[in-house]
Amino acid sequence: MPESHPLHHLEQLVRNLGEELAAFRRRALQAEARLREFEAAAQRPGDLFAEQRVAELERENMELKQRLAAAAERTRSALQQIRFLRQQALRPVSGPTKAVVDDRETSRRSS
Repeated sequence: MPESHPLHHLEQLVRNLGEELAAFRRRALQAEARLREFEAAAQRPGDLFAEQRVAELERENMELKQRLAAAAERTRSALQQIRFLRQQALRPVSGPTKAVVDDRETSRRSS
């Protein structure tokens, strides 16, 4: 029986090495396939990274459109406030408010 233990250990090592070899083979095949894609892309006119840059630019463009829309909304809101304040400033004072303003002016003159 003492001989079976080293044999079992050797079998386990061979099995592990076989699994590692299979994993390395899969990785090598994937790398070769990717290399073929790059080589094919290099033969086509254009840039290898054009698609990636286009995707980045599209994302940036969307972000800028959102920022522009938000800025436009803030501008519209500020313009409405300015129009309201301008209307209030140009509106003649009349009624009870005018009486209060007139009383204040009279009291300032008499002092």
